[in-house]
Amino acid sequence: MTTEIRGCCPLDCQDSCAWVARVEDGRVTRVRGAEAHPITQGVLCAKVRDYETRTYAPDRLLYPLRRVGPKGAGQFERISWDAALGEIAERFAEVIETHGAEAIMPLHYLGSMGVLQRRALMRLFHALGASAIHGEVCGRAGQSITERGHPFGFDPEEIADSRLIVLWGANILSTAHHHWHFIQAARARHGAEVVVIDPRRTRTARQADLHLPIRPGTDVILAASLGNVMLSEGLVDRAHAATVVADLDAYAAEVAPWTPARAADVCGLEAADIVALARKLGAARPAVIRSGIGPQQTISGDAYMRAISALALLGGHWRQRGGGLFVETYPRFDDVAAERADLAKAPRRSLDIARLGQVLTDPTLDPPVKALMVWGMNPAVIQPDLGTVHQGLAREDLFTVVLDHFVTDTARFADIVLPSTTQLEHFDVQGAWGHHYILLNDPAIPPLGEAKSHAEVMRMLAARMGLSDPALQESDEAIVAAALPEDVTLATLRELGWCKASPPRPDPTVGEPLALRIGLDDLGADRPDRLPGDRLRLLTPKAHHFLNSSFANMPRHKAAQKGPRLQIHPDDAAAGSLKDGEFARVRSTTGEIEVIVEVTDAVRTGTVALEGKWWQPLDAPERPGAVANRLAPARWTPAGQPAYNDIFVEISAIAQGSAADLSGHGAKT
Repeated sequence: MTTEIRGCCPLDCQDSCAWVARVEDGRVTRVRGAEAHPITQGVLCAKVRDYETRTYAPDRLLYPLRRVGPKGAGQFERISWDAALGEIAERFAEVIETHGAEAIMPLHYLGSMGVLQRRALMRLFHALGASAIHGEVCGRAGQSITERGHPFGFDPEEIADSRLIVLWGANILSTAHHHWHFIQAARARHGAEVVVIDPRRTRTARQADLHLPIRPGTDVILAASLGNVMLSEGLVDRAHAATVVADLDAYAAEVAPWTPARAADVCGLEAADIVALARKLGAARPAVIRSGIGPQQTISGDAYMRAISALALLGGHWRQRGGGLFVETYPRFDDVAAERADLAKAPRRSLDIARLGQVLTDPTLDPPVKALMVWGMNPAVIQPDLGTVHQGLAREDLFTVVLDHFVTDTARFADIVLPSTTQLEHFDVQGAWGHHYILLNDPAIPPLGEAKSHAEVMRMLAARMGLSDPALQESDEAIVAAALPEDVTLATLRELGWCKASPPRPDPTVGEPLALRIGLDDLGADRPDRLPGDRLRLLTPKAHHFLNSSFANMPRHKAAQKGPRLQIHPDDAAAGSLKDGEFARVRSTTGEIEVIVEVTDAVRTGTVALEGKWWQPLDAPERPGAVANRLAPARWTPAGQPAYNDIFVEISAIAQGSAADLSGHGAKT
């Protein structure tokens, strides 16, 4: 018997694709993109086109586990759900009695964007009175400008009507390739020009009309210089700007020193290219500046976001369809409401998830975190200041529970590991952070082994702990309904599998005038032109075949990614006596890793890049592996964005071994 079940990709991606699972005799044999979905258009990315292999992976976690070895060693024994729930309930109760409920910390992120998989468990922690959580590990700098009233997104389908598309630090053909549909449409309809600003010649840069290989970390200087040219050449509609911004004269004074010649020297570009791009931004009606996450992840990331927002505002691009700044956008969908924060009976402290290492090791934190539950996140790989994170996770007095599909690097530190259902095994509904569609996911098959959905774990654990609020036993459908807008029902979603729920288009003329000040001088010694220019800067961009750390343990994905390869320009390789295909050791002030050298002119001089969030290989725990965030410093922007791309390194060849020794990087669980 063959059936087809509609669903959607749950992963942390702007595209949030709709898919169709083919089920033959009770087994999913294929997952394909939904042809009718306006974003997906029948195509899935290289990460999830065989998602069924994740569900049926031989090392898939299917039963609860209890730790029997040292923390971090990944040594477990199988136990029953009854035993697992009993131990969790007992240990949580002990922590509450001894230290208070705030000594319990939930920790989750976007491993699944589904309401149930991401949000349902928070009902339990709110009801317990556990610490609340806040912060972002990824796009916090971008979100900070919304707090200043700046719009930073719109319906991506509008991009088909753009005349100029500036992709700034956005390799969308690897990270959100369905948005390329609308860029191609803009080219076909309007002859739109595509400009890519990126230190690497990425897949996207190779398809651009113009590629500007900027020196990483100097993006805010380039944006300031573009503003300088637009103002000095009269490319700004000052009358319109006066209705939108409050401090145009102060902004003009701030960018005035950043002439194209001075900025070109800092950014590693040609002054003529800066002038030409400024003129394009001034002439296009409209232009869109489509920013990626990478430029946000430096210590100047907050200032960079303010600087590019200023360009979109000064150009008046928001006034036309397809114009403005695009960083993120969302449907009308309140998934946070499904958490039911009102279940907490009293105000509680809130802990920053982007500073997990500090939270877990701070001797002054009162009460200290004594119990931790993690889902939808692999902090032992993706956090900055990873040495401190591992130190915290290794505490013997910290009771840790992890829900996941595999024994990840984080799960190896857990006391109890619980098997989570994959997207093919549970019901869920989700929004997106790159378009305006709400999507429904129906289970294609029953859960394998003893895997359970997170909403079911919430209900089971709440009952085991004697919590009686009806919200802790609500059905999946009732939990999901709390997130839906009034004009969207589950019945509507079931008809097609998705529903568009666009918010009003941003209008900067409504409300108080906006501040344009970038804050360049506030950066002090961290202003890009004041940083040493004689060190190699390591970038850690997203991989084409991984989604953050997801799929870094999957054989097909690892083989396609060809191991942890450090891209380095031929000139820098020659200076360091590094040869293509050989081992190298990469050191920063916080740690070291081992990688394979890939000599390529696709990366500019002074810059090296390691794609992907690789796991520590279980078969070589004594080696430093290629977990890049071992090298990331304990630094955050004022808004709280981790500075993942402010890593300065030294690289040396390793005499022993060969590239083949690193081919197995990733977990073998």
